[in-house]
Amino acid sequence: MADSSAARRQRADASAPRVPPARSAGGGGAARGSASLDNLIHHRIRLGIVSALAAAESLTFNEIKALLETTDGNLSVHARKLEEAGYVTCLKAFEGRMPKTEFKLTEAGHRALRQYLDHMEAIIRHARSKTRA
Repeated sequence: MADSSAARRQRADASAPRVPPARSAGGGGAARGSASLDNLIHHRIRLGIVSALAAAESLTFNEIKALLETTDGNLSVHARKLEEAGYVTCLKAFEGRMPKTEFKLTEAGHRALRQYLDHMEAIIRHARSKTRA
């Protein structure tokens, strides 16, 4: 019985889509394996931030907060993780007496999003091929 489950795992590994290595949620460490998603981007709020910034040259903190319907604290934590990873830049300034925080997606952020989307597309293609069989 153990031989058949090992053989199934080998067949599943052989048929899995090949995708670029993933980054850990901490932004730096080693990848867990070629079938791992970039956990830094995969989180709903961080994926929303990166996706919104990919569609615009820059967005303010309040614009992103409204788009994602999230809290100040939640957005701050996730934006900081993306900034620490080098995926976004944060520019803080004042407009009159009001603070204004503006975010831009870096080239590394654009690359990471492209890799993430390629990975997700590979997973979708693989899943679709299995449902047709």
